[in-house]
Amino acid sequence: MIKKRVVNEPEHSVKRHPIRVVSRRTGLSRDVLRAWESRYGLLDPERSKGGQRLYSDEDIQRLQLIRRSLEAGRRIGQVARLPIEELQHLVNEDLRAGESRPDGDGHVGSRPEALKLLEASLAAVEDLNPKGLETALSRAAVSLPASAYIDRVLTPLLIGIGDLWAAGFITPGHERVATMIIRRQLDQIRTAANDPEGPLLVVATPSGQHHELGAMLAAAAAATAGWQVVYLGPDLPSGSIAKAVVETGAAAMALSITYPPSDPGLLVELREVRRLLPNGFPVIVGGRAAASYQDVLEEIEAVRLPNEPSVRSALDWVRLSREVREPSQASD
Repeated sequence: MIKKRVVNEPEHSVKRHPIRVVSRRTGLSRDVLRAWESRYGLLDPERSKGGQRLYSDEDIQRLQLIRRSLEAGRRIGQVARLPIEELQHLVNEDLRAGESRPDGDGHVGSRPEALKLLEASLAAVEDLNPKGLETALSRAAVSLPASAYIDRVLTPLLIGIGDLWAAGFITPGHERVATMIIRRQLDQIRTAANDPEGPLLVVATPSGQHHELGAMLAAAAAATAGWQVVYLGPDLPSGSIAKAVVETGAAAMALSITYPPSDPGLLVELREVRRLLPNGFPVIVGGRAAASYQDVLEEIEAVRLPNEPSVRSALDWVRLSREVREPSQASD
């Protein structure tokens, strides 16, 4: 039964948005929203005549603030029941602290150092100077915590290389040399950080996806966060990915979608991999082209990373997937 709007009820309190709209506006999957409601009593949606959950503008604001709190490193259990005013205060506090606090393992001053090394790396790419690029990246690997190295040097470096190539400032040859060096760096990070005792994450790119650096970034980042990563590589059919997930007993799976933004075959692959996995199993999808497949990602209840190709968001969502795995069994 639809609740009638109370006279003079504030517009932002009216429950009028279906869960699909809330998911799009917050970057949170419907699976996550239902899990939070089930485990933490986070929201109290109303139901339409057809049984759809309905949310208010205030609900959406609250969810957006919670997501930003998680991205700052807080835990869902710490912020789920806080009122909006306190959430906003925490977000503002985290933003202010972010300008001056140490990165990663407490290395003060790593932000300007990372920027300097990023600029040196991009200059080496433009000059087609592989030795200069290796030197800059080696310095970054030594002077920065692994998480800061990934987030503040390697990730923006890959974005910068893509932008330079698109603008015509570098050739495919420049890009190939640079990606070969970056691939080697990511392999080293993942191998060194991989935790054999940690929860297991399977990382791959689906069939037809030949660009793997986004997946390698996510794999390396997850390893530095204490995960045991099984990296399958690029261009794998859904059956092979699902088999690896089941046989390894993985806690979550991450897929990278980079190009093209419209591939009917990929729609089939994504639906098939979901069909082959256990109900409620966490599927995390990121990459520059992921937003183009939003409809099918919602259909298969995948968590799409809100900022592509944000490795920090990847870590947040990997952690979140682990937390909500059991409550995600709840049906709408």
